[in-house]
Amino acid sequence: MTDLVLVRHGETVWHAENRYAGLSDVELTPRGHDQAARLAEWAATAGLSGVWASTLSRAVITATASAAAAGVELRTDARLRELDFGDADGLTAAEMRERFPAARAAFESDPAAHPLPGGEDPHLAADRFIAALHDISAFGGRVLVVAHTTAIRIALCRLIGVPIGAYRRTFPRLDNCALTELRLEAGHAALLQYNSPIGAVR
Repeated sequence: MTDLVLVRHGETVWHAENRYAGLSDVELTPRGHDQAARLAEWAATAGLSGVWASTLSRAVITATASAAAAGVELRTDARLRELDFGDADGLTAAEMRERFPAARAAFESDPAAHPLPGGEDPHLAADRFIAALHDISAFGGRVLVVAHTTAIRIALCRLIGVPIGAYRRTFPRLDNCALTELRLEAGHAALLQYNSPIGAVR
């Protein structure tokens, strides 16, 4: 049995304008660094057996202090990266509606059936992310996984049996450095907590 604590990285410089950050390497804000420090305080007493992160720098930086606090090696896996948003990377929703209104409208209707222009198929992204989680689960115990909002939400949908196209409605919000805990056991998944503030639970 493995409990995976899935965490969105700390706040980035694109957060205030809600710009889509896919594979772009976006820096953390001072607040994002503070969030990472508070996550590390939690990690120090969380009984973690491992810490993993996406290879994107915003996730690696967020996870580094937690690995040190937990006394474990930080490991990375490219399969934990965010969904590739293609031509929408770096844009706001309003800018997308100006540049490709029909594609944005289709995305809002069903983001799984209509990825953003040039973007990654969410079904394939869920496949790679979940494959990484299953490999990580071989460690056993309780593992922190620092990744990204859309990748986490589509993986959760797949694992608990919700259509991926409903991820924006089912999980409309995932705060930076909030805790989402998933138990993987014998091929089954159970959602133990979602979007819990740091320090609210152990």
